[in-house]
Amino acid sequence: DKRVAKWPLIESPLPTIAIVVCYLAFVVYIGPKFMRKRKAMDFGLFLPAYNFALVALNYYNTTRIKIINNKMSKTLIWTKKIIKFLLVKVEIYFVANGVWWYYFSKIIELCDTVLFTLRKRDRQITFLHVYHHSTMPILWWIGTKWIPGGQSFVGVILNSSVHVIMYSYYGLSAMGPRVQKYLWWKKYITMIQLVQFVLAIAHTVQSLYVDCPSPRWMHWALIGYAFSFIVLFTNFYIHAYWSKSYKAKSNGHTTVDGGKHGN
Repeated sequence: DKRVAKWPLIESPLPTIAIVVCYLAFVVYIGPKFMRKRKAMDFGLFLPAYNFALVALNYYNTTRIKIINNKMSKTLIWTKKIIKFLLVKVEIYFVANGVWWYYFSKIIELCDTVLFTLRKRDRQITFLHVYHHSTMPILWWIGTKWIPGGQSFVGVILNSSVHVIMYSYYGLSAMGPRVQKYLWWKKYITMIQLVQFVLAIAHTVQSLYVDCPSPRWMHWALIGYAFSFIVLFTNFYIHAYWSKSYKAKSNGHTTVDGGKHGN
């Protein structure tokens, strides 16, 4: 898209690819080796500040939808008409700007794993986590480069809304045990994420049948990508919540997620 061709990091895919390669090198090799004989780092107030900053950024991305809602019916967001609308309106700059900031937020979020590594939270660095963080910057470089609005903007709104909730949880959790005891709703974040992927697939499939001008290969790639997350997040949910709940009940205890602490 000529409107974003000269924007930071968009002209060529090489900077984004280089960032992701450096990220993977740090997560897989450099970080673990560096921390092997060192104590876990304590980042103090930086952690809640970092997470709440991402809450603010994702909230900013979410509110971009108001630009469109002021001009047209909300129902049009599901049709090709929104793309025609955005191509001729001045507000497209602000929409594209929101998509770019969303793409850039995916690069910032790579710091999640870096912080996990430096804090020696190896249990949280799962395949799902690394797969998600390493692929999103590349996916959204493509989205920002070719379709910074219209079809891609629905995904921005969905994911940014979920991340407002998710990083709010992380920010509160980083404030320590006094706050953590009230955070009983973690598993519902995973459920919301799964709903998000189902909605993303539904929207993309619908776009295939309304003569949407976005490239069809992008539609199919997105469907496959979202489906991979449904599989991975479902697997995570089963092992993190269902399995624990079943084992606890088998042992005569009730889990924390059930509303009571086990003995």
